[in-house]
Amino acid sequence: MNGLSSTAGYREAAEELAVQYESVTFAEVHGDLLHCYPGPPAAVLDVGAGTGRDAAALAALGHPVVAAEPTAELRAVGERLHAGSGVRWVADALPGLPQLSAGAERFDLVLVTAVWMHLAPAERPLAMDAIGRLLAPGGRLALTLRHGPVPPGRRMFDIRPEETVALAAARGLHLLHRTERADLHGRADVRWTGLVFERAPC
Repeated sequence: MNGLSSTAGYREAAEELAVQYESVTFAEVHGDLLHCYPGPPAAVLDVGAGTGRDAAALAALGHPVVAAEPTAELRAVGERLHAGSGVRWVADALPGLPQLSAGAERFDLVLVTAVWMHLAPAERPLAMDAIGRLLAPGGRLALTLRHGPVPPGRRMFDIRPEETVALAAARGLHLLHRTERADLHGRADVRWTGLVFERAPC
């Protein structure tokens, strides 16, 4: 994994990954967490939005959605697949989310789905700082952690949920809900933890 970037392997495989991402639905991926998501119209930020599956589903529910995706090839696929969805695409990435952090926009829901595992240990506090700054008072962060072997050509880390909970708590985000599930793509050696945090309303 040495020397690989957090987005390694995604540019080359964008079209193949699009088929994989779009083969499962937003409801399947987020089902255990959905009861924690605010109702529309809530300002939503999807960080590492990939092909926009989740962003488009949330936009269809009546939310204004910003999709932040650093890989140009995935953004292009997402803009094609979900044309007319109303999703606003931004070329931005963790840990700092510099484009969004430079503005005044704040979000009621931030999704970090299948992204956090790409961040190296030193990047995770910076990433939680950036997300914390972008969350509106009372806003919620939904984050998933991947556990299992690392695919070739990718940079991933198996992160303990307790580490992420502690990082969030240190920034005023308290844990609302935790869930565990199997992998939706049938990989027996991969499982996922889902975490939802909330910022105090004031």
